[in-house]
Amino acid sequence: MARPKLLPDNFTLCLVSTVILASLLPVHGQAAVGFNWVTNVAVGLLFFLHGAKLSREAIVAGATHWRLHLVVLLSTFALFPLLGLALKPLLSPLVTPALYAGVLFLCTLPSTVQSSIAFTSIAKGNVPAAVCSASASSLLGIFITPALVSVVVTNQAASGGASPWHTVGNIVLQLLVPFVAGQLLRPLIGKWIERNRGVLKFVDQGSILLVVYGAFSEAVNEGLWHQIPLSALGGLLVVSAVLLALALAVTIFVSKRLGFNRADQITIIFCGSKKSLAAGVPMAKVIFASHAVGAVVLPLMLFHQIQLMVCAALAQRWGARDTTGETHGTSRERAAAAVARR
Repeated sequence: MARPKLLPDNFTLCLVSTVILASLLPVHGQAAVGFNWVTNVAVGLLFFLHGAKLSREAIVAGATHWRLHLVVLLSTFALFPLLGLALKPLLSPLVTPALYAGVLFLCTLPSTVQSSIAFTSIAKGNVPAAVCSASASSLLGIFITPALVSVVVTNQAASGGASPWHTVGNIVLQLLVPFVAGQLLRPLIGKWIERNRGVLKFVDQGSILLVVYGAFSEAVNEGLWHQIPLSALGGLLVVSAVLLALALAVTIFVSKRLGFNRADQITIIFCGSKKSLAAGVPMAKVIFASHAVGAVVLPLMLFHQIQLMVCAALAQRWGARDTTGETHGTSRERAAAAVARR
């Protein structure tokens, strides 16, 4: 019997339960340090398995898919800032000025990496292109985001903090190194992974749940439910929902109009409509004065949770559909998508 469309799937219920658990029992202190280590290992394992799963042909096809990458980058670094500025007269009365500065900062950030790739995988999208596009977005964002902040956020202030190159190092160590290691070991374990696809699905979904719990625990420990009035929190939820809905609508429309096949559309939607909490927090510490960081990152924390919930539901729904009859896109794009799904 088919599940009623209005009922959430099991993974979405797990996400909701994770948020509730983090609100009631957030991890903190030494336990938070250990949990962060476990999360990093899970994310590294995710990229290791993807590296071992993907063929060299798939990686080349993903890396050379320049039209897809261009659409994702334009969505991330052009569409979002324009939406943030255009909607300011309508949405800024719903929140405080400091919170809306955080919303504008959110609009300048790069895309997520691990969750974009995980959702793309769950939805049966073009994973090699997602790896390349999301990783490129994160690396380019280290340079593009500060420049955009100076244009769209008028009250930013320089502040001491960790070097942006530290973020690059973290990306390389946590994501690129495991992926390359998986590629090198593909001749030895690639066939085993193909026979045990459930392992990769478990790591995909498990890593997302770990990221959600850790991120929301950190927000709760910082006094998420005490720093702002309920009216401003409700307004911030509305602002975040509107931004995400518009980004999803635009990426869905543009990817279809440009003739991308279904696998590539999924990649564009998930990579082009999301923002990175992991990159945003250290960038905020570098760009803004220390006293302003809390209000600046709060909109990102809420947006991060909303995008994970919404994209999880979309990924589960799209992943359940039969994609074997895909007929859209050019022959080259269909071949690349077919290689990506092997």
